[in-house]
Amino acid sequence: MHPALNQNSYFVKEHTGIFKAANNFDIYNPDTQELVLTCREESLGFFTRLIRFTDYKRMTPFNIEIRTAAGEKVLTVRRGVVLFVSTVEVLDENDEVIGRLKQKFFSIGGKFNILDAHENYLFSLQGKWTSWDFKFVKDNLEFAHVSKKWAGIGKELFTSADNYMLTITDQVPQDNNIRLLILGAVMSIDMVLKE
Repeated sequence: MHPALNQNSYFVKEHTGIFKAANNFDIYNPDTQELVLTCREESLGFFTRLIRFTDYKRMTPFNIEIRTAAGEKVLTVRRGVVLFVSTVEVLDENDEVIGRLKQKFFSIGGKFNILDAHENYLFSLQGKWTSWDFKFVKDNLEFAHVSKKWAGIGKELFTSADNYMLTITDQVPQDNNIRLLILGAVMSIDMVLKE
């Protein structure tokens, strides 16, 4: 696992754009404002681009690569076409599946079960219906928290761009695949639940 994933706080900034189909983010160290990771959806097909401008955009597939600022691949987050609930795969830098995020069918505010590569339950991602506030929990133990950072009235009204703050607790050891799953889930929240 890349050392860039060993810090506990990340500021995720979505690229702005009025007519954008692809999801692109930059991930910073909030203490130093240094660019740590980039998140790009580069291989977007023509028909997927068209559908992203309709009410069916939540159903479209995505394949996002997260890389270091130097261009080294850290992880990939992908999902196929969806009819009702999403199953998102998280892959490591070698394109091996390390886990899945399975959306719960009836959940107010949004909920995912995070599973390892063998479909074993690890923890849940739970959100509030009224706000952009999500927690990664298991048995009332919180592993990480992600919340929306307000982008300003102009960005909020005229674009779909959002900024997020991810905080991982010390309960998650460094060099643990859970960090990859948490980061993959954060990238998925926007595309699965909030678009």
